[in-house]
Amino acid sequence: MAISLIPKEEKFFELFEAQARHNVAAAQAFKDLARNWSVESPDFDKLRDIEHEADITTHEIIDKLNRSFITPFDREDIHELASEMDDVVDLIQSVSSRMKLYHVDHSTEDLVALADILWQSTENVLKATIELKNQKSNRRLLDYCIEINRLENAGDQQLGIALSKLFSGKPDPLEVIKWKEIYESIETASVKCEDIANTIEGILVKQG
Repeated sequence: MAISLIPKEEKFFELFEAQARHNVAAAQAFKDLARNWSVESPDFDKLRDIEHEADITTHEIIDKLNRSFITPFDREDIHELASEMDDVVDLIQSVSSRMKLYHVDHSTEDLVALADILWQSTENVLKATIELKNQKSNRRLLDYCIEINRLENAGDQQLGIALSKLFSGKPDPLEVIKWKEIYESIETASVKCEDIANTIEGILVKQG
């Protein structure tokens, strides 16, 4: 049996899809946590496990990149995409840990709204990632990227609403500090999804 010395390009796409699924799982777990807040929630352990799996997948992508002679697109873009996707899970897990550390005893409608926007963004990142290997679906891929950009704008607007409520009246300064960080960190995860969409659009441009 002949053995090819050239690594198969398909493996990169499989790994990116796996990473995108980690993003969705993390966003879903955080959304559940925001909706049903409890410091005893099993979602904390679930998020730690997802973050660990995402780190492993990122290392696999980078390792394969270092060992591959042929890649499906520019090496810099592969590295960038892997890093951005890993950042999404890291941010989500970090926010959940920070909330527990800050002894947060309740959730808010604004946190639920931001978490839902983030989850929708990760779902579209997954769809875009699945289509990335199909050179004939550029229009569909761009549609997903446009939707991710729209969701980030929605997240930015929702953040503004949340912060406006937070600073209204005579709020407790410590509560303001805690919740401002929580809200902004979740929105930052949505920004990372937009960064992923921008990287994907750049890949499409380079491939013509």
